[in-house]
Amino acid sequence: MKITAMIIFITTYILLLIFPKIRAYIALLSASIFVFIGIIPAGKCLTFVDWNVILMITGTMGIVSLFIESKMPALLADLLIEKTPNVKWAIIALSLFAGFISAFIDNVATVLMIAPVALNIAKKLKVSPVPSIIAIAVSSNLQGAATLVGDTTSILLGGYGNLDFLDFFFFKNKPGMFWIVQAGAISSIFVLMYIFKDYTKPVKSISRTIVKDYFPTVLLIGMIILLIFVSFIPDKPSITNGMICVVLFYIGLVNSFYKSKDLGIVLKALREIDYYTVLLLAGLFVVVGGITEAGVIEDISKIFVTISKDNIFAIYSLLVWASVFFSAFIDNIPYVATMLPVTTGIAKILNIDPYILYFGLLSGATLGGNLTPIGASANITALGILRKNGYEVSNREFMKIGVPFTLTAVTVGYILIWFIWR
Repeated sequence: MKITAMIIFITTYILLLIFPKIRAYIALLSASIFVFIGIIPAGKCLTFVDWNVILMITGTMGIVSLFIESKMPALLADLLIEKTPNVKWAIIALSLFAGFISAFIDNVATVLMIAPVALNIAKKLKVSPVPSIIAIAVSSNLQGAATLVGDTTSILLGGYGNLDFLDFFFFKNKPGMFWIVQAGAISSIFVLMYIFKDYTKPVKSISRTIVKDYFPTVLLIGMIILLIFVSFIPDKPSITNGMICVVLFYIGLVNSFYKSKDLGIVLKALREIDYYTVLLLAGLFVVVGGITEAGVIEDISKIFVTISKDNIFAIYSLLVWASVFFSAFIDNIPYVATMLPVTTGIAKILNIDPYILYFGLLSGATLGGNLTPIGASANITALGILRKNGYEVSNREFMKIGVPFTLTAVTVGYILIWFIWR
């Protein structure tokens, strides 16, 4: 049974790499096979799905779609640009702003919000928008690991490691992932300053975006406050965070319909939810549950321990840099979903606290996507926007910014996580 489960799992992963456009269906089919051949009892199938994660992703995506529609992010970017003296600092300011937004909003959504601002500035100044939009994409990916709601991988870790919103700031009386990521962000500023050192053309003021509906902004802030509040409640239901996100999204839909009397606005917000990712995750939860039931996860964990010869630093280093490498070429969602139980297995074998491995995994897998144009959805989205505007970006052009940015941020995080959590 264990060999069968391993064959199904490896085949699933190969198919996920070969056919990225139908990954959700591949994951669901694989999950069905695990149930059909009896590795997972049919009645136990849905218990492997982390419904808190599913609900959080769905609700957050919905609230973000309303937030984008309100044009508040565009206004904030306009106000930021007014304070910058030249193109270099405009690009850096936009990158930092994209990072800040991305700590609370999906990376792809962040790029969709901020990239048009960069395009507008580039057109007015008659410069190429390519470097600025690449910088926005990689900064968005960096900050995705900063908070519980910053990225799907963070939500996965939060669900698996039983982490609440505040745990990303301080956990067990130690600095959490938020501060690790900020240290990486600060170090990456120097990389951007060097890359854009010759972009000294002055920036002229641009017209401000007009915001007519502030309610989505209130919803987004309310979601963050409520997630912080419930983190203090002991023994709460496992789907508490997810229900908060979904209920607030529902309130946003009702508000939109009440103000506009237009059902189309509600349907548009519902369409903005990435159901494909939701289905992919649901399938992956069951697949990972299947290989766990069959004992495959335990075997993989033992392989890691054997390779590293029981050396915790070696295992930590292998996990971080392998995650960087793999995430440069494959989507980090299935990778993290698979590796979280593996890191738990490693920690059990070595009888250590798993969180240093969790944070190392999140850091490497989230930031590793910045190495290549195909390593993260935000990168693909950014290059798609540039392509629509007549700019074809080569791998070399992207990696000229992505590689030094990534290696700097990951190295800083790698060192800090070890010294804080060893």
